[in-house]
Amino acid sequence: MSGRQSAEERKAQIVAEVLRLADEIGPDRLSTTDVARAIGLSQPAIFRHFPTKGALWLAVAEDIADRLQSYWAAAEAGATGPHERLKALIGAQLSAISETPALPSILFSRELQVDNPALREVFRKLLGVFQGRLVAAIRELQAAGHLRRDVIPEDVAILLTSLVQGVAIRWTLGARGFALVPEGLRLFDVQMELLRAKEGACDA
Repeated sequence: MSGRQSAEERKAQIVAEVLRLADEIGPDRLSTTDVARAIGLSQPAIFRHFPTKGALWLAVAEDIADRLQSYWAAAEAGATGPHERLKALIGAQLSAISETPALPSILFSRELQVDNPALREVFRKLLGVFQGRLVAAIRELQAAGHLRRDVIPEDVAILLTSLVQGVAIRWTLGARGFALVPEGLRLFDVQMELLRAKEGACDA
């Protein structure tokens, strides 16, 4: 039995179940009936907490957003310099994906891309916040002469977010046959070495 819970506890349980089932059967195949059955509720009980399926997905997106921003804040708080902060942010993003493996599927789902503009907007803003944090660290590295200054900081941030997305997709398609975080950080080191300012090099 599902047991008695407060409204907020029940909402959190429903959101967690959506994330679990989205990973198990895919976000586009997931129905409120699936969620209700997994929790042990009736379908109308789901709609008492979330009046529409779109509202349910929006709550899922907001939960992911809160979780990611907590990861980022903790990563930055524990870093001692811009390079460490940049790597910690990338590591935090990879860790979040590893712990919420439905995330890549949700980002490329019909629910996000076509059916739910509000959901897409949450993730668009979230990406902008993440890239802004990256850009701040990248600018510090360039100012200190540790990173090439002939590359626009925003472009470096796009390269790094694309690196995260690319390795996450490879991890998903490869049945998660490798450790996501170490592999992503290894490729981060490769990318940073390619962007590192060389001694004696002139800025463009």
